[in-house]
Amino acid sequence: MHDLMIIGSGPAGVSAALTAQARNLDFLWFGSPELSMKIQRAERIRNYPGLPDVAGETMQQVFLRQIEDAGITLTPERINAIYPMGAYYAASVNKKVYEAKAILLATGIQTTKTIPGEAELLGKGVSYCATCDGFLYKQKKVAVICTSPKFEPEIEYLADIASQVTLFTTYKGCGIQKGNVTSVAGYPSKILGTDHVQALVCQGQETSVDGVFFLKDSVSPAVLLKGLEMDDSHIQVDRMQKTNLEGCYAAGDCTGRPYQYAKAVGEGNVALHSILEYLAACASSNK
Repeated sequence: MHDLMIIGSGPAGVSAALTAQARNLDFLWFGSPELSMKIQRAERIRNYPGLPDVAGETMQQVFLRQIEDAGITLTPERINAIYPMGAYYAASVNKKVYEAKAILLATGIQTTKTIPGEAELLGKGVSYCATCDGFLYKQKKVAVICTSPKFEPEIEYLADIASQVTLFTTYKGCGIQKGNVTSVAGYPSKILGTDHVQALVCQGQETSVDGVFFLKDSVSPAVLLKGLEMDDSHIQVDRMQKTNLEGCYAAGDCTGRPYQYAKAVGEGNVALHSILEYLAACASSNK
């Protein structure tokens, strides 16, 4: 049982992790080794205090050095689902489960919105993890929606298990060459099914499938953690970065505009201090 899990490695996650380390919390931090593609791809950043007119790659390297100097470990794994367990949270990561007393969502803003049926059929044929759920579809038909070439090994893994893979990619030049993989142009608009996935709809055409795998960098927080109150695509928080769920906090772009690094860093710091107060209150009540 850890004190805290931080989900996301953008500026809000970096800020929270640095403060958590300084305050000697036992925490896990999940995210990308590159931290944030948004920062990495930024041409110039002119409004961040202390780093005037800086290139995104330079800011990224500054953050990485600071994390390394602080001795912080970043776990480069994607969270598949988060479950409230009463006094703590459990997070599913591939075939492992981690537990913590509090959780901080710093997931950024999702660029690919969920489609009808995606959230409703999660765990009923919809999955975000090929490693976790691929074995369920041995010699069955699956669809894969992939947003980045880095997930292609997972597509190949599914192709070795399933009888047929219908592949949708949001990028050009997919390197998958398997006889049972069929690439389809466009992006699916709907998943059909009641108790389980039955078909996928794209450009008005239905494709019968037994399962649908979404391989993408970010998943809607409302899908990751059921019961989380949202305002459109943003997590609802108060001034202390608290969500409607006890022990759950959020910071950064996922809480709304402005989508700026300085705002995200400030919210990450506020959230961490709120979490410190929450953990102290929990410890007092358990005495």
